[in-house]
Amino acid sequence: MILKWQTDLSTPGWVEYGPAPRCNQIMTVVPEGTQHKAVLYGLVPNQDFCYRVYVYNEARDGAQEPAEGSFRTLYSAERKTVNFLALGATGADIPVGEYGEALPDDAAQARDNLAALMKKEKSDFLIHTGNITHSGLNADADREFFAPFKDVLAKNPLFVALGPNEYGPERENRESKAFLRANYSRYHDMSWSRATPKYYSFDSANARFIFLDTNVAEGAVWAPEIGEKSTQTEWLKSTLAAAGEKWKIVVINAPAYSSGARGANNEVFLNWVKIFEDYGVNLVIQGGDANYERTFPMFRGEAKPRGVTYVTLGTAAPQPGKRENPDPSTARFVSARHYAAGKIVDRKLTLKVYSDKGKELDKLEIYL
Repeated sequence: MILKWQTDLSTPGWVEYGPAPRCNQIMTVVPEGTQHKAVLYGLVPNQDFCYRVYVYNEARDGAQEPAEGSFRTLYSAERKTVNFLALGATGADIPVGEYGEALPDDAAQARDNLAALMKKEKSDFLIHTGNITHSGLNADADREFFAPFKDVLAKNPLFVALGPNEYGPERENRESKAFLRANYSRYHDMSWSRATPKYYSFDSANARFIFLDTNVAEGAVWAPEIGEKSTQTEWLKSTLAAAGEKWKIVVINAPAYSSGARGANNEVFLNWVKIFEDYGVNLVIQGGDANYERTFPMFRGEAKPRGVTYVTLGTAAPQPGKRENPDPSTARFVSARHYAAGKIVDRKLTLKVYSDKGKELDKLEIYL
């Protein structure tokens, strides 16, 4: 588990943590700086942990009141219950009028509403389908993600499928590698990797979650390839094969199926959909289009009872889009900002989707 935080002034920091409610069993010290990172060791599965983060006060004659939080470690295989939250596209620019005047910020209000609703949910971790900020810049991350969702993030480890915004506006140029490193990789990493993995997986209870990078199909020259013989595709097949009888849930940004404004991404569809079907993927959570959409279970391009269901969680902040590319795969389409709450209990998966107003937009049930 990695805990990260940022301060306005340079300061050392320290973290106390332990099995809840004994939050001060272990302490780790973080060097002076404004970007802070603490790796929490000694964690065990199936356990609630709490923590307190300390930094100096402005006068440096004592500590500020600690920031407190809690989290639950991933479950071991014998557990059969998983709770998770999911959303996408939290980034949207500040609206201004023709003459530079401020306009009502509907996206900011939607983020606040969603965060308040998500805070009430029982969850073990948070999934993001990509495009954390509208610009990809870390300078926008506090306003568009970390500040509004701070209470959700304080108790939920974050797992991201990179979107094109993370690669930056110049992602088609070779120089874009520095943008990703400066604005994303510096602030997001995994404890089992020396750098931010662009594709990775983890298990919790009887489920395997697989995060893939689709951004080469969006023109990002530094993104991993997704072709038939690519390293990422070979890794995908081996990771799915090794999952055995577990739930198999894939998270991507560019949608394999979509009837929204951007439509389905052909490269993703041609390279990975058959693999998802052949290796028994149960659910694909995707982003890319600014709407909520759910397909029928799909197999070889047709609705089949034992096919793969695709759910688009495409906008928490940007203006919702319309259904501009109608497709017979669509079972449900809603133009609204939204988030999802998922729950796995043994051989049943339930996914409920809510608008930023708290209205239930959809309910999906899948059986293993």
